Amino acid sequence: MEVKLFDSERRVMECLWDAGDLSAKELAARLGAQVGWSKTTTYTVIKKCIDKNAVQRIDPGFLCHALVSREDVREQETNELIQRNYGGSADLLVASLLGRKKLSSNEISNLKKLIEEWE
Repeated sequence: MEVKLFDSERRVMECLWDAGDLSAKELAARLGAQVGWSKTTTYTVIKKCIDKNAVQRIDPGFLCHALVSREDVREQETNELIQRNYGGSADLLVASLLGRKKLSSNEISNLKKLIEEWE
């Protein structure tokens, strides 16, 4: 399932991915402590997540359940990044990332193992 999340919606999702199902009240308390959101702000963002089918509301208790996984969102966002900035060429993204940093022999070894697994 493809879901485009804005930063605020991603904060709600991160809480659910980290903690599992939470009530809207629990989410409001966590996000209030983490980023200073009011209960109203949190409920508004939860509603947006529900409208996007990223979160399911379960009653009673307004329990929030993530309908998309962190991995699915990461994959979708990575694919969008590759398409938008590298013309769909993942190898150009990797070259850009690696060109900015000196890799240790251990990191190079790990990358080689990943490439072998993908082949």
